Amino acid sequence: MKAFLNIVQNNVRQYSMTCALLFIMLLFQLLTDGILLQPLNITNIILQNSYILILAIGMVMIIITGHIDLSVGSVAAFIGALSAILMIELNVNPVLAVLICLIAGALVGAWQGFWVAYVQIPAFIVTLAGMLIFRGITLIMLEGQSIASYPPSFQQLSSGFLPDLFNGDSIHLFSMFLGIVLTAVLIAIQIKGRKKQLHHDLPVASPAWFAVKLVAIAAVILVFTYVLASYRGIPNILILLVALIAFYAFVTKRTVFGRHIYAVGGNEKAAALSGIKTKRVTFAVFVNMGILAALSGLIFAARLNAATPRAGNLFELDAIAAAFIGGASAYGGVGTIIGAVVGGLVMGVMNNGMSILGLGIDWQQAIKGLVLLAAVAFDVVNKRRG
Repeated sequence: MKAFLNIVQNNVRQYSMTCALLFIMLLFQLLTDGILLQPLNITNIILQNSYILILAIGMVMIIITGHIDLSVGSVAAFIGALSAILMIELNVNPVLAVLICLIAGALVGAWQGFWVAYVQIPAFIVTLAGMLIFRGITLIMLEGQSIASYPPSFQQLSSGFLPDLFNGDSIHLFSMFLGIVLTAVLIAIQIKGRKKQLHHDLPVASPAWFAVKLVAIAAVILVFTYVLASYRGIPNILILLVALIAFYAFVTKRTVFGRHIYAVGGNEKAAALSGIKTKRVTFAVFVNMGILAALSGLIFAARLNAATPRAGNLFELDAIAAAFIGGASAYGGVGTIIGAVVGGLVMGVMNNGMSILGLGIDWQQAIKGLVLLAAVAFDVVNKRRG
């Protein structure tokens, strides 16, 4: 019994934010009389928060290196305006327009990364200036008005769904097939990782606890895909999100560049003395943030089917909050991609649940602030105990 309690305690500590997300989901499921987890609402939560989750992926990497980016909302609005001019006013092919916008985002990131990494101006000042610069350019480009509407093929980026190749009637069979394949892949990865740890005589969980973990993974994925399949299947944007999460989780955990990011954030001077090109790492992280901010702006514009002067307002605060709720440290060197995504989902579920309950924006802001503080305090206390 004592060993079981220790296992539960250690895993709760490791997955504290995931536990907090599950608690918030269950709470709002009860308060909304079951509306929160209905298939249509689950799909809406994914579509409504996709651009924030993408920003959170880039933001947590910025925060790990010990910096901050206050300009991502303005950059997203600027790229949205650029895409509207290219696709709607100049009739540029959507694929070519998207490529141009992503390159523009990279150039914006390079501009800000240059001042932070090579001129050594604090990121807070550089990105605050960037927030004003790109918001102003957006207003100039749009002349204070919205531009609509985008080609249907571009709108599919944000509002489209995977086609059902198996022609299911009441349920999207292709989505269920993908869920089963993903479950099999993740279980195979877990088993392979456990065998590798045993081969190197590293400590592993007991067979019983490992089996419980595999069953939990399979249950979560299969139930989630069943819920999506009960409506219209898997949204296109969810495929993009999963690909980004897998790619950046791999980069940060398994590559030399990822280790350099953590080393720079942990102790920049020590990293430089050990041979890491710290300025190049910081520059690259800001370029990456620019690309992801551009992608976020494109997705938001596709969802609205318009480029608006007020697009991207407060996106930077949501992305920063998601990173910190997900366990990132304000001092740098700590944070994960998965944690930032979980943090973004915590904010998204709270927004959605309180909107269903009909709470006013005043109460929503106050409650979100308290939950943000409680979630971070819970994580901090757990880490101190560890």
